[in-house]
Amino acid sequence: MNKKKRIIPGFGISMGITISILSIVVLIPLSSLVIFSAKLSFSEFIYTVTRPRVLSGYFVSISTSFIASLINVFMGLALAWVLVRYDFKGKRFIDGIIELPFALPTAVAGISLTHLTTTNGWVGQIFYKLFGIKIAYTRIGITIALIFIGIPFVVRSVQPVLEKIDIKYEEAAFILGADSKTTFLKVIFPEILPAIISGFTLAFARSIGEYGSVVFIAGNTPYETEIAPLLIMSELQEFDYSAATSIALVMLAISVVILSVNALAQGIVSKRVNGKI
Repeated sequence: MNKKKRIIPGFGISMGITISILSIVVLIPLSSLVIFSAKLSFSEFIYTVTRPRVLSGYFVSISTSFIASLINVFMGLALAWVLVRYDFKGKRFIDGIIELPFALPTAVAGISLTHLTTTNGWVGQIFYKLFGIKIAYTRIGITIALIFIGIPFVVRSVQPVLEKIDIKYEEAAFILGADSKTTFLKVIFPEILPAIISGFTLAFARSIGEYGSVVFIAGNTPYETEIAPLLIMSELQEFDYSAATSIALVMLAISVVILSVNALAQGIVSKRVNGKI
């Protein structure tokens, strides 16, 4: 049996380089978490990662990240829709500034957002005087910071898919009597749903581990606004590397679960869109 000749040779070398880079950049650093955590016994590990203060940190990080990512789905979809479907002055500028959270140092973002949202800040004083709502040093402030760093993931996931959707499908739906709402729900939404799930998941996973932009605006009050990454930094400052890596290992496991659910959900949605289910 003759093997099919590959059009592009060098698969073995390419795969070897890929695995090597993956091991050096990803697998080896992550395996160090397991090695350091192994210095603790199983009971010590469970005690370390289930202390009330640590559990509170998990809850603050996960809950604010989930809410921020959910908000980003709607905001990101609206931004992507405007950038794809309309032409206006300043479109290129807005399209470029969306990636600012990627380029801006997270500490700079955190300090800027904190100054804006304190009770003396431009935004914070409006909400405090009119509604009695404090933004900075609360979970609301954490959520706002996570919205800031997460929205590019949704926009950049949905935007290319919207650009590829042929307008003729929408025109056909209108000709057949469908209104705008039905056309969006039946024609457009199924096509962009995998991208929305991907953007939400990436923003969620990114937000859970965010430190720089959150630590300034959070206030870091134990059991209230203290996030899990801050607990890791606190353990490192106390030279308790085993505890720090144990908490980090749990955060890693949470991220892996999120990404696995993302892959599973995208697979199911894609099959349904393609009519395979």
